[in-house]
Amino acid sequence: MEVTPTKITDVLMIEPKVFGDDRGFFYESFNKIRFEEATGIAADFVQDNHSKSTKGVLRGLHYQIKQVQGKLVRVIGGEVLDVAVDLRRSSSTFGQWVGAILSGDNKRQLWIPEGFAHGFVVLSESAEFLYKTTDYYAPEYERCIRWDDGDLSIDWQFSGKPLVSDKDAKGLSFKEADLFE
Repeated sequence: MEVTPTKITDVLMIEPKVFGDDRGFFYESFNKIRFEEATGIAADFVQDNHSKSTKGVLRGLHYQIKQVQGKLVRVIGGEVLDVAVDLRRSSSTFGQWVGAILSGDNKRQLWIPEGFAHGFVVLSESAEFLYKTTDYYAPEYERCIRWDDGDLSIDWQFSGKPLVSDKDAKGLSFKEADLFE
C-alpha cells in the first residue's frame, strides 16, 4: 500500500496494491499490521458501516464529541467527494478542510483521525460507502456542522442543491459547533 499525507498531513490517502487481470481484480482492503507499519497508527477498529446513496446525496459533516471516532473510509461502487474538517483548536490546520475523490474504480481510502468532522457527496448515479471506526456510534455525542457553512467554504464539486437529511439540514455553523482542544 502507498500512503500519502494530504494538505492536512494527519489525513492520509491510502492506495492499496491492486492485482488485476482479465478475470477481475484482488486487493487487500485492510491488514492491521500493514496499516500500522505504513501509517504509524495503531488504530483499533470496532465497527464497520456501509451506506448506499444516490447522486447528489450529501451526508455530513458528522463527528462525535465523546467516544471520538477515527475513520478509515472507502467507496466500493460509484464516486464521492469525501471531506474532512479539522476541529482541533490546538492544530495548525484548525478550521481547514481537505477533500478527495474516492471511487470503486480508484479504490483509494482516506484515514480521518479523531478530532475531525466528516462528510461526503455522491457524484455518480449512486455510491456504496464503507468505513471502519475506532469507537462505537453514540447518538448522544453525535454533532453535525452544516455542509454549506460560510466560514468553512467547502467546494463540494457538485452543482445544484444536494439532498440532505433533516438532521443534517439542522446542523450548526462552525462558529456554534462543539470543538476539540
